[in-house]
Amino acid sequence: MLFGKKERRISRVLVVEDEPLVAFDTEHFLGSEGFEIVGTFDTVADALVTIESAEDIHLVLVDVNLSDGSGVEVARAAHLRGIKVVFVTGQCPGEAQSLAAGCLGKPYPQRDLLAAIAALEKVMDGKVPKRLPPSFTLFLQPA
Repeated sequence: MLFGKKERRISRVLVVEDEPLVAFDTEHFLGSEGFEIVGTFDTVADALVTIESAEDIHLVLVDVNLSDGSGVEVARAAHLRGIKVVFVTGQCPGEAQSLAAGCLGKPYPQRDLLAAIAALEKVMDGKVPKRLPPSFTLFLQPA
C-alpha cells in the first residue's frame, strides 16, 4: 500500500481512569482515531481482572489515584504480562520508570495523547522519536 496509513503496533488500549469525564473523553477520542478500546474501568480490581483475562492488550493508560487503590498495582500487573503502560496523571509516581513506558501529565490536549502513543510505536520500531509532547515523559528506549 503506497500511500495508505501505516499499520499501528498499538491498537488495543485499556483505559483505567476514575474521573468519568476524562475516561469518557479518552475512550471516545481514541475510538474515533481507530483504536479499539478493550475496556474502560475506574477501579484497580476491574483493571486487574481484565489484564489477567483479556488477550492482546497493547497499551494500558492508567491514572495513579483510583477509587479502590493505586494505579501502580495496575501498572505492575500489566508490566509483568509484557503490556506497555503509560501513566496518565497529575503526579508521576516514583516507581514509574521501572513499570511504565512513559508518563503523560494531566491536563493534556488530546493531540498529546496521540503523539505519546506515536512516540511509543517509534521506540518499539527501534527508532528515536523526533519530538515529544511537552506533557509526556518517555522512559522506554529503542532496542
